[in-house]
Amino acid sequence: MAGTWVEDILGPGFAQQTLALGSAAAGPATLVRSRPRMPWLRPLTGVDVLYVHGWSDYFFQTGLARLWTGLGARFYALDLHGYGRSLRPGQTPGYVAALEDYDDDISAALAAMGHPRSGRRLVLMGHSTGGLTLSLWAARHPGVASAVVLNSPWLELQTGAIGRQAIAPLIEMRARFDPLGAHPVVDLGFYTRAQRELGTLPDSPDGWRPERGFPTHPGWLAAITRGHAVIAAGVAIDAPVLTLLSTGSTAPLQWSAQMTSTDSVLVVDDIARAAPRLGPLVTVARIEGAIHDVFLSAPGPRDAAYVALRRWLLSGAVS
Repeated sequence: MAGTWVEDILGPGFAQQTLALGSAAAGPATLVRSRPRMPWLRPLTGVDVLYVHGWSDYFFQTGLARLWTGLGARFYALDLHGYGRSLRPGQTPGYVAALEDYDDDISAALAAMGHPRSGRRLVLMGHSTGGLTLSLWAARHPGVASAVVLNSPWLELQTGAIGRQAIAPLIEMRARFDPLGAHPVVDLGFYTRAQRELGTLPDSPDGWRPERGFPTHPGWLAAITRGHAVIAAGVAIDAPVLTLLSTGSTAPLQWSAQMTSTDSVLVVDDIARAAPRLGPLVTVARIEGAIHDVFLSAPGPRDAAYVALRRWLLSGAVS
């Protein structure tokens, strides 16, 4: 039922609320929360975190939630409409024709969190496509976020800027005439395999996180490349930004053991070059041995990512 907190699938310590959105066609979004126990005198008391997942994904990273609540923050995660807890029969999973379509999801989540009337500081945290979405949202909504944390944000197409510019007109043309058309399957399941070999991927409810990802469509890809073009031109997020990335990438053409210690989804050097265009206060932290979701890496790089995040937060980035 919309507006009611109930126990989440993650079990004790996590609750979820269904969020009704303005567009009935979009279906609902879902907000998950985890609150700190005895937050008094902790460094991030008075802080709320809103996390948004990546493509073909949903929130399940309980360790990440515990890091935030251990510092005294209230942690919230948003399963966008068409994803995870929010996915309904008959929907095209993950599909939007414009990333701005997620503004309703984010606004509904913030309202359920009590913003802005609560007066609490807000940290936005996004992974991959969620990082792109939140970066664009923060730039369009100055003065709302106190800080932005990006976990391998998808800030540039894997072809690089020149390749994106070359194919963008073709993408837009097909999106105009066949927005829900089929694309060839390019995800061969290697990223999922890497997480399974590392033991960092739990079993997911059927359809929430397919091994080879959701099917992609021209309308969706056009929305992504438009977002990349905006980032490439430069935006002005008026809050400190931390971008966490692996130090290396592996092309996902055939399985390689290197995929358990590199990003096999994005070209991380391109993302590192794009990150400074987000605003005037951007920190890029490169994590040796990390995979695409740095917090699902092997224990060593995962701990290093947590250390980098914690150090940045406690350096005064959240003000």
